[in-house]
Amino acid sequence: VQLVESGGGLVQAGGSLRLSCTASGLTFDDYAIGWFRQAPGKEREGVSCISTFDGSTYSSDSVKGRFTISSDNAKNMVYLQMNSLKPEDTAVYYCAAVLTPFRYSRTCHRADTIDGSGMDYWGKGILVTVSS
Repeated sequence: VQLVESGGGLVQAGGSLRLSCTASGLTFDDYAIGWFRQAPGKEREGVSCISTFDGSTYSSDSVKGRFTISSDNAKNMVYLQMNSLKPEDTAVYYCAAVLTPFRYSRTCHRADTIDGSGMDYWGKGILVTVSS
């Protein structure tokens, strides 16, 4: 299984970026895909998650209303559209996948999904820097 993030970079505060996560080596519809981030000196934070088989999503309060997660199942890709970016959004962003038994649509809302401890596969991460 391989997860590859793309689309990161440097953006000014108030700007937008779209991150992409390309998955391979798995049956895409059987997984929930999450985005996580880790800023220097801080703990990993679950940002958003999507159950690819039914499109149900979860987003943390810190990004709700600004970030939108979506998936293109035909391409095995998940996107994170990030708008109204703030300097505190600066972090390395990771996508990760977790197998959803019986396609349980609440997988994204499980505590071990939100904190990342239950994820099965991880990408290498990509840096997003928001300048003030």
